[in-house]
Amino acid sequence: MAGQDTGERIAALLDELGDKAGPEVRDTADELVRCVVEFYGEGLARTVRLLRAAPGGADPIEVLTADELVSDLLILHDLHPEDTMTRVGRALDKVRPYLGSHAGDVEVAGLDTEPAEGPTLRLRLRGSCDGCPSSTQTVRWTIEEAVSRLAPEIALIEVEGVAEDTPQEQPLLQILPHRPDDAPDGPPAGDGGRVSVNGEGDPAHWHTVARPTLPVHDRDTGVIDVAGHALLLVRLPGNLYAYRDHCPGCGGSLHDALLEAELLRCARCAATFDVRRAGRGERGHLEPVPLLEEDGSVRVALPGELLGAGP
Repeated sequence: MAGQDTGERIAALLDELGDKAGPEVRDTADELVRCVVEFYGEGLARTVRLLRAAPGGADPIEVLTADELVSDLLILHDLHPEDTMTRVGRALDKVRPYLGSHAGDVEVAGLDTEPAEGPTLRLRLRGSCDGCPSSTQTVRWTIEEAVSRLAPEIALIEVEGVAEDTPQEQPLLQILPHRPDDAPDGPPAGDGGRVSVNGEGDPAHWHTVARPTLPVHDRDTGVIDVAGHALLLVRLPGNLYAYRDHCPGCGGSLHDALLEAELLRCARCAATFDVRRAGRGERGHLEPVPLLEEDGSVRVALPGELLGAGP
């Protein structure tokens, strides 16, 4: 069908909808069409910009799939060169360094494409989160976010074997459709992408952290404010870690804590916490914050259930 014919057909359907359902429904339908047109228009504009800016000899498919919005459009129309499981594997590779801080790993147990809700990915977590509910939850949120960005067609994730001392059956994790933050009509500024568990409770809000606020060198630490929450960032060789800025030993800030090898020592009560092992300590457990660092960008999640009522 030619472009002009398609446009005329859409206009006729909108008129028919307005006649049958009334002007309010017609206005909503008009807005829906505008959003779809803007979304695809931005995708086409990016495609042109990316191909024009690509260095000589670059693979055009690789150039396009590296852009999240264009990649999503290719997936939507079954044009992406990588299948679902290949992209899921790449997503899990991105979170494995983070999972290592929780003495864990993840493997794919299967993919079911038959459910009416959409494709369901089954994952199996290895290791233990040391019985810490917040540690377990941050692992799951981090996996959700990584998978939703590279395999947005996945509708549900079923996770098996989280913490060893939580034998109850684990719920399904609902993956919400994800769009890049800078796409037309994307999330409000500062809101970031969201994922929720079973659609219940506070969702995880992902925020991009400004590069000037990040610890640059190994064994650097710093406290930053993200959406009104104070977060402690610690960079160790190979990884960046984020925790709520709160010492469970004395309740004070950790902004002036001392880093001894991989142990963080509170300057007030001298309590120590293992940075690489999800903040474990003899006098309590730091509250880890989901963090993804890729391609020079750092994002953290601030689920209200994890961080409590205040900073």
